[in-house]
Amino acid sequence: MVLTDALGDALSHILSYEKIGRKEVILNKNSKMISKVLDLLKENNYLGSYEVINDGKGNRVKLNLLNNINKCGVIKPRHKVKKTEFEKFEKRFLPAKGFGILLVTTSKGLMTNDAAKEKGIGGKLIAYCY
Repeated sequence: MVLTDALGDALSHILSYEKIGRKEVILNKNSKMISKVLDLLKENNYLGSYEVINDGKGNRVKLNLLNNINKCGVIKPRHKVKKTEFEKFEKRFLPAKGFGILLVTTSKGLMTNDAAKEKGIGGKLIAYCY
C-alpha cells in the first residue's frame, strides 16, 4: 500500500483515536509539515504535548490527546485564498463563525486563518480543525 498523503493519514489517526476516547496515539510518519501542524493544534489547545521517537526505521510521534477535537482533516484540493476570501472558506469548512481553525500555508510559514487575516496575507488551505 502506498501512502499518498502523510498529513491526511496523521489527522485521520488522531480523529479516530479521539472518537474512541484514547489518551495517546503513535503516528508512524513524521515530517516538517506534520510537526508544524501539530504545533499549531497544540497552541490552539486541540492537542496535548508530543514527542518524536527515533527508532531507526523512521521517526514516530507519540501524541497526548485532550479530547477537544470534534473533526479535523486535510483540504483537497489545496485552494488558493486571497486575504479577503477567508470568510468564504470558513463558512465552507467550519461549523460556525469563531469556532475552529483553518491551517494556511503562506509565504511567512504555516499559520491559522486568524493570524493570516491579522497579517493581511493569503496562501493555500492545508487543513481544518474544530
